[in-house]
Amino acid sequence: MELRRNRGSLVLPLVCVLGGVVLLAMPSRESALRNVVAIGVIALGGAVLLGAVRPFRFAIGPDGLDVRRPGLRRTIRWTEVGALVLDAPPVSEDRPATPRLLLVPAPGAARGLPTTTRHPIDGRPAAELLDLDQVREKPEEIAAALTRYAGDRFVDVLGRRRAAFGVEEFTVALRGYRMDRVDQLVRRGQEALAWGDAAARQAARDEIEQALAAGLPVAGRGFAVARVDEALHGLSTALADDTSTDREPTT
Repeated sequence: MELRRNRGSLVLPLVCVLGGVVLLAMPSRESALRNVVAIGVIALGGAVLLGAVRPFRFAIGPDGLDVRRPGLRRTIRWTEVGALVLDAPPVSEDRPATPRLLLVPAPGAARGLPTTTRHPIDGRPAAELLDLDQVREKPEEIAAALTRYAGDRFVDVLGRRRAAFGVEEFTVALRGYRMDRVDQLVRRGQEALAWGDAAARQAARDEIEQALAAGLPVAGRGFAVARVDEALHGLSTALADDTSTDREPTT
């Protein structure tokens, strides 16, 4: 399976470049400031366009991963892979996060793979292979291909969280709950349901209940209050009702 690059909209960077060129070409007595602005706009638009045309390849097959992107150009065989993880980083204060694919190298196989992050379950050093915002395929499609070819090396952490407790994407609104705090609570509850023990589930429920009672922090731009309250109450109930035995995390 070869992933298709998501080039996004090129209209805005093209307009920036063309607008900058027009500004430079216009006659004016006071041109110094105008020229600085024009050059900055051209540089910004040009950088986006350059990124959109740089070589890119990400293929998943029976022999491994064929990766051609800035900073990494090599074939990674399955024997070099300790683990592959599909996950999403924590949400920032004011911006939702996009899913990413992480790779934990097998012992002695870290050539060209800078380990700048960690496995979300067991904490092993990991390299970020792909930001899924860069490709057209959905996380479910990529997960299916990796399940087929990588076998038990692959862990769909994103899917496991959603299977434990599904939450629809929150609406962004003015004067909503701060995104990072909402994500922190939901993530902890989902993980407690997915692979936590009874103590972890109780601790997650207690944190959610305390946050609801005290009131979550509000930001100028955040997640819509009513929808978040509904989701957190549902998650708290799921944590209280879950009487299944302790889980062993799959890594």
